[in-house]
Amino acid sequence: MPKPSTNVPIMMQINPHSPVSEAYRSLRFNIECSALGQEVKTITVTSASRGEGKTTTAINLAVAYAQIGKKVLLLDADLRNPSIHMVFNKENTVGLTTYLGSETSMEESIQDSFIENLWIMTSGAGRQNPSELLASKRMAALLTDFKAGYDLVIVDTPSVLTLTDAKLLAAQCDGVLLVVEYGKVKRNMAKKVKEELMMANAKLIGVVLNEIKDYRADAYL
Repeated sequence: MPKPSTNVPIMMQINPHSPVSEAYRSLRFNIECSALGQEVKTITVTSASRGEGKTTTAINLAVAYAQIGKKVLLLDADLRNPSIHMVFNKENTVGLTTYLGSETSMEESIQDSFIENLWIMTSGAGRQNPSELLASKRMAALLTDFKAGYDLVIVDTPSVLTLTDAKLLAAQCDGVLLVVEYGKVKRNMAKKVKEELMMANAKLIGVVLNEIKDYRADAYL
């Protein structure tokens, strides 16, 4: 069985009883409460800028849901700087780009993970037109198919203020989770991110404050 990479720690798998893992379970609970009876089956995870922990959050949140028996699909839609394939020690020759380019089927583009109830679709080989691919009708149809086949789909995207990619996907998903590194993002930048998401008609379901220097947890919703 392949082992997880240490590049992005999967704390929910490595140490499920740690305070950090408990924080991800609390995040899962808070997301469910924030839905207020509305169906939330596709969640975009993004950030204001790079390096704030969005991919770590997406992966651990996916594991948190898988551990309670949910059938989860983790999608790497960060087509310009993908990393989920490295965390799970997977090849990245096929994935989202090859599916959107009609080169592979959905079944061929999805891979098992070493975690029960969790499947992944990596970004796939690089393309010259990532924004156009993510805005395509085939992408919208893929999300619809995912909603029919999985209990939850978590989509890792680039940061909001860097590229349009995250806004394209946020508009298509049921909710958006914004990851903010505590003390890094200024108030005006946070306001700008909120405005960008609102213009994209995205539903912000929560904000994760990451890297809080507290003995209890490193992430909080």
